[in-house]
Amino acid sequence: MPTYEYQCEKCAKTFEIFQSMKDEPLAVCPKECCQQETWGEGKVKRLLGTGAGLIFKGSGFYITDYRSSGYKAAAKSDSTSGSAPAAEKK
Repeated sequence: MPTYEYQCEKCAKTFEIFQSMKDEPLAVCPKECCQQETWGEGKVKRLLGTGAGLIFKGSGFYITDYRSSGYKAAAKSDSTSGSAPAAEKK
């Protein structure tokens, strides 16, 4: 679920809300985010966000992790034929 950034037109505060993509955009400044002494129910507008960066968890992945079986077989046959002459030279 993405984080959306909004700005209140009454209190001029920007705040972020964690919402589902299916949820309707907010129309009124939430009471807990309002800077005014009394909640003004100001209209809000959604701001353009920069988006989120990718977060890779675990040990990582490589482009070769998802190769086709034909490519893997050809690479294996190339590596076995290429390593034999190198072993003979030693």
